[in-house]
Amino acid sequence: MDTNRKLKGIVAAVAVILCTALLGGFLGGGDMMYHLKNRDSIGPLTRDDIGYIQAEAPEATSKDGTINADDWAAVYPEISFSMGENSKNDYVLDYLEQDTYLKNIYEGYGFAIDYGSARGHEYCLEDVAATGRPHPYANCLTCKTPNFTKLVNDIGVGAYTMDFNEVLAMMEEDVSCYTCHGNEAGDEGKLVVTHSYVTKALGDSIGEIDPSVLSCGQCHIEYYFTPSDKETMMPYHDVASMSPDAILAYYDAMGFYDWICPSTGVKMLKAQHPEMETFLSGKHAGLLNCADCHMEIVQEEDGTIYYSHYIASPMDSDVLLSNCAVCHGDTDMVTMVHRIQDRITARETEVGTKLSAFKDALAAVVAEGKFSDEQLEEVRTIYRKAQWYFDFCYVENSEGAHNTDLANYCLDTSEALIDEGMKLLTELQSH
Repeated sequence: MDTNRKLKGIVAAVAVILCTALLGGFLGGGDMMYHLKNRDSIGPLTRDDIGYIQAEAPEATSKDGTINADDWAAVYPEISFSMGENSKNDYVLDYLEQDTYLKNIYEGYGFAIDYGSARGHEYCLEDVAATGRPHPYANCLTCKTPNFTKLVNDIGVGAYTMDFNEVLAMMEEDVSCYTCHGNEAGDEGKLVVTHSYVTKALGDSIGEIDPSVLSCGQCHIEYYFTPSDKETMMPYHDVASMSPDAILAYYDAMGFYDWICPSTGVKMLKAQHPEMETFLSGKHAGLLNCADCHMEIVQEEDGTIYYSHYIASPMDSDVLLSNCAVCHGDTDMVTMVHRIQDRITARETEVGTKLSAFKDALAAVVAEGKFSDEQLEEVRTIYRKAQWYFDFCYVENSEGAHNTDLANYCLDTSEALIDEGMKLLTELQSH
């Protein structure tokens, strides 16, 4: 297996935003702290070994009033240090060089110009500033920094249409404590949904989602910018409507598209990174949450036990792999997961190449100028759908490990649509 393949299931965008989330408990619950308890028992560490303490919030030093990681370092030194370890995840893979068909598929959109893998959370602001994709509005900062989240919470949706560079200059910190805890990280580790669009989209359904998953899912989701005010928004209102089918129907109903492909005239959708949606529709969601698989429980020499905030791949951690053993026993999980990822990667390449050929065939027919928009509409609709299902799998950062069945469903659906569209093009040209 190419272990650098999109860094999926390995490091970085591993279905978590800085998951300072705690295992088991309820949003806002007092039993979700992550620090300090001496352990007398033997055997693997579990969530039950972690004691929860109350700590007073330090004075905020950020200009906007967010209590940042440096402010909390004196209270939680181990956790602060482990957060800084995310800077180790600094490798960037150029997807456009690796999967050359992507430039063709994304023609006319920023992802055809610059599309690289995500690095650790320590690089969020640096990378969004350096990207070659155009970003006139500050909404591109939505999940990159708690300072922008605080700005939205302070002034409302008007923050989204502010000038990107103007707002970037105001940002002080990459993804950090405020992202998952607000300014209440001393309140026994209470989790807080800081992103307003999450509560707006989910409403009362927010309680359906494990707090740890929701903490990560504030950012590791499919989202869009509303046409009216460019607000970041989620395209569903509950867990049941998080499937790629339901999300596509949501976009179709509102006539939404991200861009129009120049050569085909198709009103295109660009999936983002639907980790939460993919995970919640799979078999693991009832057994595990993001922290189970990506945050080690660590014991220091002095007995302190806490959740490491270094976002790790379970494939690189015997501690995290021990959670798999509960169901999988002595299965070689590394080999099994890599086999899944290899298989999905191969299918992505196969289907992506076919999608690119379908796009070229449609573009050639459009260029002939023999057919009206009405005659081409059915094929364009099929292409839009085929692209959507392919992209939903491609951009999800586990390469099939989070939900193998859904990955296969998306790729199979995309391929079936491609075949249908190519047949229609042939029939159209034969008349």
